[in-house]
Amino acid sequence: MVNISRISNSFTLFLGVSIFALCISACDSRVHIRGNFLDPEKIVDIRPGEISREEVMEILGSPSTVTPFNSDTWYYIAQRTETLSFFEPKLVKRQVFVVSFDKEGKVATVDTLGLEQGQKIIPVARKTLTHGNKLTVFEQMIGNLNRFNKGNRQRRETDSD
Repeated sequence: MVNISRISNSFTLFLGVSIFALCISACDSRVHIRGNFLDPEKIVDIRPGEISREEVMEILGSPSTVTPFNSDTWYYIAQRTETLSFFEPKLVKRQVFVVSFDKEGKVATVDTLGLEQGQKIIPVARKTLTHGNKLTVFEQMIGNLNRFNKGNRQRRETDSD
């Protein structure tokens, strides 16, 4: 005869281990990579005064962004963040590779910036005030009641003539 308490204990142990494994797997971090981290061997190939824009494009590919007005500076930007369960994402690694060109289109300067050179920007919480009435939803509904009847529509049509 099968011992019911032994089956009950086995089931409880199995259930406990399953719940524990589920909880552990839920705490795994999610990794998000934005941009392309450049290969250090390719970065070494970019030498100031020797390489042109076209050659930089062949070696590194198109930049993430360029300066908006004269496009003399190219930026290759990449970052890696990790999110642990429901917590705020944590920035783990950032790479900004800056290539500046001279007037002849040759590389003038090369710089690599990391997470240490970044600055945290705190947005201003002020609001820009606009002129006009501050109406509640109820006031807006009451104000629209008389707008859409036939008399007003006919009056608008005769006023526009």
